[in-house]
Amino acid sequence: MSAALAGIELYRKLARDGLFADVYQTRSSFIVAASDAECALLETHATALTSVGVGIERLAGERLRQRYPVLSPNARLAIEVQDEGHAIGYKIVHRLLTAAGVIVERASTVDRLLVDHDGYVRGVATEKGVVLADAVIIAAGNGSARLLGLDGVLRPRKGQLLVTERAPALNAAMPGAIMSGRYLLSKGSQAGDLATRSRGFGLVIDPLGTGQFLIGGTREDSDAGQSNDLAAVSRILADAVSLVPGLAGVRLLRAFAGVRTAVADGLPLVGALPGLRNAYLATGFEGDGICLGPVAGRAIAQLACAKHPAFDITAFDPGRFAGIGVAA
Repeated sequence: MSAALAGIELYRKLARDGLFADVYQTRSSFIVAASDAECALLETHATALTSVGVGIERLAGERLRQRYPVLSPNARLAIEVQDEGHAIGYKIVHRLLTAAGVIVERASTVDRLLVDHDGYVRGVATEKGVVLADAVIIAAGNGSARLLGLDGVLRPRKGQLLVTERAPALNAAMPGAIMSGRYLLSKGSQAGDLATRSRGFGLVIDPLGTGQFLIGGTREDSDAGQSNDLAAVSRILADAVSLVPGLAGVRLLRAFAGVRTAVADGLPLVGALPGLRNAYLATGFEGDGICLGPVAGRAIAQLACAKHPAFDITAFDPGRFAGIGVAA
């Protein structure tokens, strides 16, 4: 949570500075409960948020209907998390790459790190030749496992998402994104959840600036990233209509899937690689990559420049897993 707060604050700063001015929007998020288990989880989550100074409002009954009138009666309780933000991931990546002026070498697979006997990483060997560097940062998602021998630590987690047609009136009636309490459950908020569930469903309904809706999704222990299945799409749509009945009249335009990178203990890997003098790792953010990506990137850049990171990344230290290192 402290990392997420640092991530949001960096977004706000970059928006004020102009870099994210037109790609980051401040708005509330609404976590909605429709069952006893979800209500209990929301109360616990609300307490955690207020303990770190996040502004929230508990909404129920008539107050909930006034604040979010398009919700169905199935919604029993909601927590409005105030002053959150919205950004589209690929737009943020494009903006950062453009501002940095870096050269991206696509279709150039890294085969291995070039490591001297004293642990200094001279660069990488790729299928197109050697690239020398003063520092090497591995941010390769699930591909990091191959380079670093992280099989069993990193795991692919597939997600299926949906995009609707434009529905401007319904979109305008939604003051922020909806996240079901089940979404928190699907992320592994309960102990053991990541280890015991092969396919979880957690509903998020995100009203986009285009007037469309992004609706998700699943968390599946699978690397079949390019496939959707009718059972999952049907379940997601049914859950969405159950919370926002007006979506029943909105057509689905497309479904897509991708593979996130998860870590066995649920926390990302951000920091220096043990046993190497100038190599760093940033991966395993799963569904939190948009929020944490920029702030984690800044922390890694600070480490690579021999500076102290702006926020505490101790809990994300790759060295917490024994045997992590360069794959043979």
